[in-house]
Amino acid sequence: MTEMLADANVEARASGAPPALRALLRPGTLGPALLKPFAPGGRLAPATPFPFIPTALTPSRFMPALRSYSGLRHRESRMQPGPATLGRIGALEVRLATTAADVRRAQRLRYEVFYEEMSATPAAAARLARRDFDAFDGFCDHILVLDHDDQRLVRGKRAPRVVGTYRLLRHEIAVRHGGFYTAGEFDIAPLLARHPERRFLELGRSCVLKPYRTKRTVELLWHGVWAYIRRHRIDVMFGCASLEGTETAALARPLAFLHHFAPTEPEWAAAALPRNAAPMDLVPIEALDVKAALNEVPPLIKGYLRLGAMIGREAVVDRQFGTTDVFIVLPVERINPRYLDHFGVNGERHAA
Repeated sequence: MTEMLADANVEARASGAPPALRALLRPGTLGPALLKPFAPGGRLAPATPFPFIPTALTPSRFMPALRSYSGLRHRESRMQPGPATLGRIGALEVRLATTAADVRRAQRLRYEVFYEEMSATPAAAARLARRDFDAFDGFCDHILVLDHDDQRLVRGKRAPRVVGTYRLLRHEIAVRHGGFYTAGEFDIAPLLARHPERRFLELGRSCVLKPYRTKRTVELLWHGVWAYIRRHRIDVMFGCASLEGTETAALARPLAFLHHFAPTEPEWAAAALPRNAAPMDLVPIEALDVKAALNEVPPLIKGYLRLGAMIGREAVVDRQFGTTDVFIVLPVERINPRYLDHFGVNGERHAA
């Protein structure tokens, strides 16, 4: 998309332009600048001259980035077994995205939650499109929660509003398309190597519109995830989960709680990559106010813990999204039987 400006023809056409304009049109300059994050106040964040090209838009990643921007997905992600609808509670339906428009609607919800409600810093292209997108969107599956009582116009037709979403990436798809998103924050290669026979599923980009953050909506979203896991015979779920804020001292209690009470067993551990790693054991267990600390753990992470998830021993500070991320891993056999009984072993509780 943006690198269409970065070719010899553009540079040649600029040869008669003023020097400043020629510099701006030099290959690899103008287009990739659109993906540079804005600083507070809407200004482009300062940097050395024109090192704008992110990994996702180098030639080998250009088509995935273009596909993700458009909401299009790789053919492997479009070949889904079974029906798109995964479950329903009243007017709320949980289903898989089946069209590019569905993916774009999920991206708009993510932008509303991550960038407008929370403190993430958008790249210029995301800010212009008002959608959160990256190169992974093109080969992930997207679970949507739809409210059929709230219809919106989508390309001239009425469609139920997207009020919740989850992004899922299966192991075999990730292997063929450059890996997992989590690998940008945690060293997951040893973990995958220790379990070559296991089918891994990465969960990420989870969000629910603020008025819908109720037990019913979250339960339906998790029902969709569980139905997907059963459909694809997944063995292990993992991913990054976020605490809002980048000052780990202010997050000392919830981080310490996760470190002391839900640590990963050695065979499931994944170390944080050094460049943005942060310690979690900021409060000794004997000095920790456990009740207060648990109250400060985000609801999504509490949900993982109730299911039986383990938490990595180091965190990662993500300054673009304004969060501190922890590593979550949950082998399916560790899921609390209470929740298997609740959803049904094969996800039949809220089946449509």
